Amino acid sequence: MSPADDVQDADTLTATGGPAAPDGRLSVSILTREYPPSIYGGAGVHVAQLVPQLRALVDVDVQCMGEPREGATAHPENYPAGANAAIRVFGADLGMVAAVPEVDVVHSHTWYANLGGLLTGLFQDVPHVVTAHSLEPHRPWKAEQLAGGYRLSSWAERTAFEAADAVIAVSEGMKTGILESYTNLDPARLHVVKNGIDTDEFAPDLGTDVVESIGMALDKPTVVFVGRITRQKGLIHLVRAAEQFHPDTQLVLLAGAPDTPEIAREIGDAFSHLQASRGNVIWIEEMLPRASVRQILSHATVFACPSVYEPLGIVNLEAMACETAVVASAVGGIPEVVVDGETGYLVPYDPARAGDADFVAAFEAEFAARVNALTADQEKAKAFGLAGRQRCVDEFSWGKIAAQTVEVYRAAIAYHAGR
Repeated sequence: MSPADDVQDADTLTATGGPAAPDGRLSVSILTREYPPSIYGGAGVHVAQLVPQLRALVDVDVQCMGEPREGATAHPENYPAGANAAIRVFGADLGMVAAVPEVDVVHSHTWYANLGGLLTGLFQDVPHVVTAHSLEPHRPWKAEQLAGGYRLSSWAERTAFEAADAVIAVSEGMKTGILESYTNLDPARLHVVKNGIDTDEFAPDLGTDVVESIGMALDKPTVVFVGRITRQKGLIHLVRAAEQFHPDTQLVLLAGAPDTPEIAREIGDAFSHLQASRGNVIWIEEMLPRASVRQILSHATVFACPSVYEPLGIVNLEAMACETAVVASAVGGIPEVVVDGETGYLVPYDPARAGDADFVAAFEAEFAARVNALTADQEKAKAFGLAGRQRCVDEFSWGKIAAQTVEVYRAAIAYHAGR
């Protein structure tokens, strides 16, 4: 029996106990800040990939934030005008509550949409499902970006998680973090459904037009980073570690959208020092199309992920699907993606020691050593890349993830009915 058949045959009750749609399909509203074409982070990639797969199984409505776009109802973050960014997000959340049609389940992604999901669930008396892509208690640097709004984002996340009928963690590591952060959450309402990767979209691209256009040398071992300039992604550690890369190694940073002017200056200063001391560095600050990123990843020897916090790390899956070896910090859900010594190397990192200069320096040195081991052994790097793509194909299919998500919807419906 296919997942779609299983969904339609096994459960025909709505959240309120009445009959489902005539075809037996559930209806769900997805609440998210990001939705194509406006995607800047892993949560947006997750929603963009999940929705088409869900539509094969359930009826899907999408509510997002920002500019109008096809396939979703968009809510601008402009009210109240001039208010703190978190308050304006709450304004968009209220717009979502008013716009969601009658559904069986509401499913919110990230703190940006959690308040909208919580209030919609209460307003319609339907189950609310939350997917945890990150945890505000694990991201104290957000106070730099949001000021008092960080207290609001933390409150919205906590309140939604503790009231939700089901919470989805995108990794076992995330599940542990949720239970540590939100001790009032009933573990029975917590489910693990991992992020996935579209291995048709992300596959080796042997073209050279993009890499040549950015000045990337094809005859040098290359280390690539892709991500926003935020404390979470640990870019400062990579730039410092690169001081110890072999002189022939080329570093390509696809890094933009700094969270704050302060972190932008910090990275800019470190980059300038690196450029002056060793060269062989390319920094692309604008967001490139996904197809361009795919080609750059395909020509990399190593993908570097020095994150200090990462619930799972879709970007590692994207690199692996392009047959690229990964060197990553062993935090959060990354060890559930990258298999040490098989698809890449993991470098231990302890967020609790972020203020210990000696520990941080040792982490950066070990990160550099692992990168150098692969740039010096192209055959091993190639073998890791091949194993990484096979792991993506075998373990991280979006079709499988959509079916598991629908199972969580059923669990939430049952829990809500018993409340």
